Amino acid sequence: MEGRVPKMTLRLVGAAALLVSAAVHAYLWFDGVRNQSVGPMFLVNVVAGVVIAVMLVRWRHWLPAFLTLGFGAATLGAFIISATVGLLGVHAEWAGGFVWTAAISELVCIVVGAALLLQYVRSPEPARHGAGRGAVTSG
Repeated sequence: MEGRVPKMTLRLVGAAALLVSAAVHAYLWFDGVRNQSVGPMFLVNVVAGVVIAVMLVRWRHWLPAFLTLGFGAATLGAFIISATVGLLGVHAEWAGGFVWTAAISELVCIVVGAALLLQYVRSPEPARHGAGRGAVTSG
């Protein structure tokens, strides 16, 4: 494991980034985005961020890492589309603390998800005895 960040540290950093993005989107949803065409997507982002964060910390499997990477890429990608050509009639701008906080947290999700996936490819964790296929395990 020399030269690598431990998987649990990466999971905790990824979970924090997911929760930051979810919190920003929740705030913006309550601040009026819910009345725009993209409002439902902000609410989905909030729920997905929380669910994936819990999965990332609790489930020793490659799937939460993949979802973390996908969450970051999809959320940041949607914002970039909105800021360039518009998304469902909404044209966002790269301005404000919330925009940069969310963008940085989503970049962290992408990096952490990719790093975890690379670690799983290089040395997958052995299955625990007594745990069924895909079972959620603690610790």
